[in-house]
Formats: sequence, structure tokens, C-alpha cells
Amino acid sequence: MNIFPAVDLYDGMAVRLLHGDYEKMTVYSKDPLEKAREFKDAGAEYIHLVDLQGARDGVGVNFRAAARIAGESGLLAELGGGIRDEDAIKRALDAGFFRVILGTRALEDRKFLERAVEKYGDKIAVGVDVRDGFVAVRGWTEVSGIECFDFVRELCDMGVGTVICTDISKDGALRGTNRELFSSLQEKFSVNIVASGGVSGLEDVRALRDAGVYGAIIGKALYTGALELREAIEAAR
Repeated sequence: MNIFPAVDLYDGMAVRLLHGDYEKMTVYSKDPLEKAREFKDAGAEYIHLVDLQGARDGVGVNFRAAARIAGESGLLAELGGGIRDEDAIKRALDAGFFRVILGTRALEDRKFLERAVEKYGDKIAVGVDVRDGFVAVRGWTEVSGIECFDFVRELCDMGVGTVICTDISKDGALRGTNRELFSSLQEKFSVNIVASGGVSGLEDVRALRDAGVYGAIIGKALYTGALELREAIEAAR
């Protein structure tokens, strides 16, 4: 299983939200590149970057900070948040990101998603952010009427290779992840599932690994010291 340490960007800083609430934000570093280099030194190969303002507002205001990490950290970087047209996809890939994550636009415009997958293949992942079983959009500020499992089934039919699924209720709470949800998704669908939200201990990492989950995103647990990245990477193996 692959471990993706996370950096959420807001005004160029590395921050974390609680349950996706922008009013409950903690700033952990004013230099996200330094944080990314720490992850690299701890043995990371990948990094998961999210432009929180882009996710909420549709405008990628943290792109420069994210691109600097992609270009200078030595990590394979993926980017999500506000990528809602082909120009944004191309800009990110040209900047050195190995994969981009589509969220709101993927849900609301299936034709756009189909074209993106056809053109860019595995460089496209889709973020499926779940609140009470339904997919949330616009930086988790709105909940659609589409159920998680129904949407993931559609994504598989379209040929999407990687789905990054976040249980919003678990995110940032350090109370464990939704192992049942992620293992069920990985078992039911022929797509790489990346688990996100509440991964806060080695028990979570081992359980996801044993369930055959493709990857796990770890955020707040790394920033607070609740989980050591090097140990998580070893457990994932």
C-alpha cells in the first residue's frame, strides 16, 4: 500500500481543517515546501496536495505554492482543488504533477470527465468526498444527491483508474478512519482506492493494507505527531 502524506494549502500555508470546516482551520507551517522536504527525508515517495480555496471557490489561488513543491521537493506530487477545465489540467501536468484530481466538475459534468480520462488516462484521478453516504462538492460545502457507491460504479465504467475517497466525518478528528467503507469499495470495484480521512494510527494503516486498499492519505496525524511517517510507510509495506 502507498502512503500519501498530505499538505492542504490555504493562502500559501500548510493547514488542516476539522471535518472540512473552513472555520476550524489550524495553520501548521508557513513554508509548505519545507514540510514536504521533511516528508521526503522520512522516506515518502508521494505527496498529496489540495488547494482548499480552489476546491471551495473554483479558482486555484495556491497553484504557485503547490507547483513549487512539485518541482523542488523530490516527491511525486498529485494536486486537487479547483481543477475544473482542461486548461487547469494541462497547467498542472506541465508544472510537474504526476496526477491531477478532479472533484466537483467530475460529478457535475460526466462528458468532461470522459474526455479527460480518454486524453490523459491514469494522470486523472477523481476525488469522491463522502458525507453521510452522499458525495459532497465545492470544497465539501455542498452535498449532492448522488450516493458514493453509485458514483464510484460510474467512474469504473468510465475507465477512471484511481479514486481518492474521503470520509468527511472522520477528517481531522484523529479518531480512526472508516475502514469498512474503504475496504468495501476496494473489494467491490476494480479501481485503485486511496483512503482519506482519519488515518491516525498504525492500526488504521495495517487494516487498510490488509484489506488490499491501494493507498492511504495521512494529514493531521503527521502534523500533531500522533503518527510517525516512517513507521506508517513501513507498516504499509
